Amino acid sequence: MGKRTIIPFGPQHPVLPEPVHLDLVLEDETVVDVIPSIGYVHRGLEKLTEVKEYTEMVYVIERVCGICSFGHGWGASAAIEGAMGIEVPERALYLRTIWHELSRIHSHLLWLGLLADAFGFDSLFMHCWRLREKVLDLFEKTTGGRVIFSVCKVGGVRKDVDSATLREIVEVLKGMAPEIRELADVFMNDSSVLNRMVGVGVLTKEEAVELGAVGPVARGSGLRQDMRLNGMGVYDRLGFEPIVEEAGDCEARCKVRIREIFQSIELIEKAAMDMPDGPIAAQVRGNVEGEFALRIEQPRGEAFYYTKGVGTKFLERMRVRTPTNQNLPSLVKMLKGCDFADVPIMVLTIDPCVSCTER
Repeated sequence: MGKRTIIPFGPQHPVLPEPVHLDLVLEDETVVDVIPSIGYVHRGLEKLTEVKEYTEMVYVIERVCGICSFGHGWGASAAIEGAMGIEVPERALYLRTIWHELSRIHSHLLWLGLLADAFGFDSLFMHCWRLREKVLDLFEKTTGGRVIFSVCKVGGVRKDVDSATLREIVEVLKGMAPEIRELADVFMNDSSVLNRMVGVGVLTKEEAVELGAVGPVARGSGLRQDMRLNGMGVYDRLGFEPIVEEAGDCEARCKVRIREIFQSIELIEKAAMDMPDGPIAAQVRGNVEGEFALRIEQPRGEAFYYTKGVGTKFLERMRVRTPTNQNLPSLVKMLKGCDFADVPIMVLTIDPCVSCTER
């Protein structure tokens, strides 16, 4: 055994825009052990149930993460709706599905830009984020917000989207598709990019199961695992089928996200075409009594929401478990045995969100 050195990675690092802290144990340039530390940005959001009414907690939980904000609002709303036995109108479910898939597109484009930045491809980074701006424009037009939308509420949604705007959304996304394919070609075929990803950070299917991997990390290792298969929204009516890659390396996780962008465009088009008429929210009366839990497929993977009420306007408990929290054990497994230079790329391929993890 050679001389071992402990290198602190983060919470500030020029390659990684997330305040994650890892103690890397090195032998020469090889990582032999990883010790993650969490708790750097704890914000105490769940404790706000003591002073925020249950209808307000939806907007608190939405602020768990700016990139996944709509999905967090949906998860919090659905958990409360389940506890109260509220049936959400069909049109609201379709609108939620459209906004959620727009969130997936903008999250994956943001991630591709960060990956390009980690490689040193600044122009590729700028093009990814330029296309993402078009998605944020659609959010602004339909919700009024670009990061925090506050459009999901207990019982349905706060705003409707007319037929002309739905057609515009589909047209904009179809117009983006050729440009996204050009960017995807670089990530999937450029030799300098492939040299940094192919065979790097391999997580086998068995390891993904054992360590509880979720989202693109699990699907990149061959697991057909996606909460959209479990009755979430209206995905069962849109012919949804998870995107799966078998290699389990950094390239496979990148491919899953790229293919999901195009899949989300198709899902939004189908949802817009099948959009039913009707109300966008159910009437909500009374307070939460009892408990309910559900899982939602966020862009980064499975998120878990639990709510408990005792018949007052304040929840007794609201708990959120985010996908990054689930994927940290897989990250530790991937990093062991890798070259030190590959650490930033491998951390990025789980698409970490530490503010999500540390509430």
